This record gives sequence, structure tokens and C-alpha cells, in this order.
Amino acid sequence: MNTPHNLTPSQAAELLVQALPHMQRYDQEVIVIKYGGNAMGDAATAEDFAEDVVLLEQSGLKPVVCHGGGPQIARMLEKLGIKSEFKQGLRVTDAATVDVVEMVLAGSVNKEIVGYISREGGKAIGLCGKDGNMVLARKATRTIVDPDSKIEQVLDLGFVGEPETVDTTVLKAILKEELIPVLAPVCAAADGQTYNVNADTFAGAIAGALGAKRLLLLTDVPGVLDKDKNLIPELTIEQCRRLIADGTISGGMIPKIETCIYALEKGVEAVVILDGKVPHAALIELFTDTGSGTIIRK
Repeated sequence: MNTPHNLTPSQAAELLVQALPHMQRYDQEVIVIKYGGNAMGDAATAEDFAEDVVLLEQSGLKPVVCHGGGPQIARMLEKLGIKSEFKQGLRVTDAATVDVVEMVLAGSVNKEIVGYISREGGKAIGLCGKDGNMVLARKATRTIVDPDSKIEQVLDLGFVGEPETVDTTVLKAILKEELIPVLAPVCAAADGQTYNVNADTFAGAIAGALGAKRLLLLTDVPGVLDKDKNLIPELTIEQCRRLIADGTISGGMIPKIETCIYALEKGVEAVVILDGKVPHAALIELFTDTGSGTIIRK
């Protein structure tokens, strides 16, 4: 990571000293980072993210990257003339769409992230949920209440899945060798059917199974906002549920919060939702006193 030119050597050294207690706190701890498609941005943003991941690994942490790729999928679907829609913040995935999802997520996006990390001196391995039967999925089910009839209806999201089981054998072997796993949320069910799993949900399942110290959800917003659009710096599970109930948390933020709650209940110490477009957001969160985004604790 390049040192800002306006820092003297003494100032740069002081920054490292201030970061030391935080590095010691996370030494040898698993940190799962969900890198959202909206947070990927341009090449400079991707390079900053790759620098962060490599620095975390070289500082003694065990980063695991789980990525999305919604914008990239949308562009490819448009190019191929395939229409898609969203329900409850999740992409409805038919047979044609799931093929595109696998091609984009497990293919181009995954290898692009691996390439950025490699160029910064890291050793990354790109995998998806199918590899080594890492994550077995089942068909996702969602229900909504019709506003007029008040009758509960089941949403059919097509080939959208949710994690059923996580086998950490492959991941633990990779981490033991000081490699950086980069994971795409494309999974298979027990019958071999491919499912598109929401990247936040996927990351939460991985973090829970590994007993991660932190789960960082990098997105394109500063964190959880109140009704006046101000950042809420800290929340509990109960507060999150109240904010969903009163409509403060809505749309695509709902599955993120559901992921936070799931991960916390599985033993993750804390989850942070933060803006991945802020340069070195992960380092600010983990290695400074101020932190970044909204931290959610049990």
C-alpha cells in the first residue's frame, strides 16, 4: 500500500504503532469480507480492495473473500436479451438466467478479483460453492402478504437458493497454506441442480461455519441509515428487527440485515456494513479506533 506523500516517516511509523493493537486483536482470526458487485466500482477501487486483502493476510489475519456481481450479471443479461426481475430484494432466476449467473460469477468476476489480488502480491484461489461440495443449497422460499387481501403468498424465485450445509474442509486447508480464498455464491443442491445464492447470505453462511471474528459486508452505501438518511453507527439484533418492522430498513438492505442476524447467531462476533467505495474501508474498520459503517452485535 502506498504511503501518502504528505506523511513524514515519523507520522507513517506512528500510524503503524496505532494499528498494532488492532492487528494483535485479529491475529490468526478469520475475517470474511463480502465484496459486493456495486462496491467493485472502477479499477482503482478494485486495486485498493486487493491491497487491503493482501495487507490483512500479511498482517497475520485470515481473510476470506465472498463476492457478488449483480451489476455484471445485469449487463450480461441485457447483452443477451434476457429479462430478469427482483422480488423482496432477490433476483428471480430462471433456467436461462442461472446459466448466465454461473458464467459471470464463477467465471469472469471471480477470476478478475483473483487477478487483482495476485497483482498486489497475494496468493488467491478462486472457487465457488460447488467446489469440494463446500456449500450445498436448497431452493429458497419467501412469502409476502398481499396488501389488499392480506393473504400470505409464496414467492417463486426460480433457481434462487439458500445455504443448507457448509463443509469447511477445503477452506481450512486453503487457509492453513496462507492462501486467500475468493468465493462465488454459485452452489449445487443435493440433486445437482445449480442455484444462485444471494452473496450476502452466502458470506454469512461461510462466516458462521468458520467461526469468523468479523464479517464485513462491503456495499455502495455508508451503512444502515435512519429515516433522515443519517448513518446509524451501532445496532443490536433486536434494534435491527424493529427497523425492518417500521420500514426504516427496506429493499435490498433486508437480506443484508438477515445475513447479519444469521451470522451473529452462528457465533460471528460482529458484522459490519460499510461503503466499499471508500478507499481502504476494510483497513479503516479493522485497524483504526474510529471504524467505518454500521457495526451490528448480538
